[in-house]
Amino acid sequence: MRLVIALGGNALLHRGERPDAAIQTARLSLAAPGLARLADEHELVLVHGNGPQVGMLAEESAADAALSAPYPLSALVAETQGLIGSQLSLALRNAGLVGMVTTVITHTVIDAHDPRRDVPSKFIGPSYDRRRARRLAAEHGWEVAEDGDSWRRVVPSPLPQRILEIDAATALLKSGMTVVLAGGGGVPVSDHDGLHTLDAVVDKDHAAALIARTVSADRLVILTDVPGVIADYGTPDATVIAASTPAALRQWDFPDGSMGPKVAAVCDFVSSTRRTAAIGALEHAEEVVMGTLGTQITPDVLGPR
Repeated sequence: MRLVIALGGNALLHRGERPDAAIQTARLSLAAPGLARLADEHELVLVHGNGPQVGMLAEESAADAALSAPYPLSALVAETQGLIGSQLSLALRNAGLVGMVTTVITHTVIDAHDPRRDVPSKFIGPSYDRRRARRLAAEHGWEVAEDGDSWRRVVPSPLPQRILEIDAATALLKSGMTVVLAGGGGVPVSDHDGLHTLDAVVDKDHAAALIARTVSADRLVILTDVPGVIADYGTPDATVIAASTPAALRQWDFPDGSMGPKVAAVCDFVSSTRRTAAIGALEHAEEVVMGTLGTQITPDVLGPR
């Protein structure tokens, strides 16, 4: 089976945690044995998020007095591809991965006219109280927004159109390698009048869905820091939706900054391919892939022709 599995940046570094490298490597070490077994049994593409990590680097860059200007988000996305790709590769090898794993530095083309280029919507970086968030926004020209009980920076997140390195990744996949691709959604670029990087962060879930469609994956799986898609989240009636379809999931209103992109990505993949997808917890990767845990999404039933 050909799998595309997306690992959430918040799954590696939970909300409110200190952004220490040791925390992330420890969490990957716990998840790596299951991922390694999946990689040995299936053709596997891994896509990872980078919201907490790229935000941490952006804050450090903005505070660095030695710089005349902070590094753009596109450059920091590339840095997180190397950082998390290295951590993930080592964790898989230490967990006993039999085959080879490689990280591909990836560029993602977006539409030059996508209105999302100018609308800050994606949360990155650590959580702040309201006063500190507003102070940082004033100091650095950031946009900030409420994320639950705290505040975080928000940045533009245009939709991915194509992956520049997809042919190389497909060749590596066919050769038997596990491929880490489009980390952080890929470095965002416009191909209008040449290739130009953009100051944005592409959503990794939409990038994973695009990759899954392009490489004809049998299944798209998104692993995060919650056990699945939760109905009535934050209320006493909150429950994990065990099984659903795109039509049913689209009836719910999920937040743009968390579950919304995940649900949209799996619904788009399932609707366009008539294949299956799942959303679940990183620590239960195998069970989510095999369909015993998480939220399992199957195609809508087609009516009579």
